[in-house]
Amino acid sequence: MKQFLSAADVAKLCDVSSSKAYSIISELNAELKAKGYLTLRGKVSSVYFFEKCYGGLENGEQMD
Repeated sequence: MKQFLSAADVAKLCDVSSSKAYSIISELNAELKAKGYLTLRGKVSSVYFFEKCYGGLENGEQMD
């Protein structure tokens, strides 16, 4: 599994446009930054993304 997801990854997973994917990434990164985590512009932690969007599930399996 990738450690970080790009806007293209998020767009594909959520079936949205790339601009919406960047918006999602920005929102998630703002949450992470408020919690004191470092963030990368244009990328989001895959663990945090799946936790927030799918309750920690990836491909139907519980993430470790």
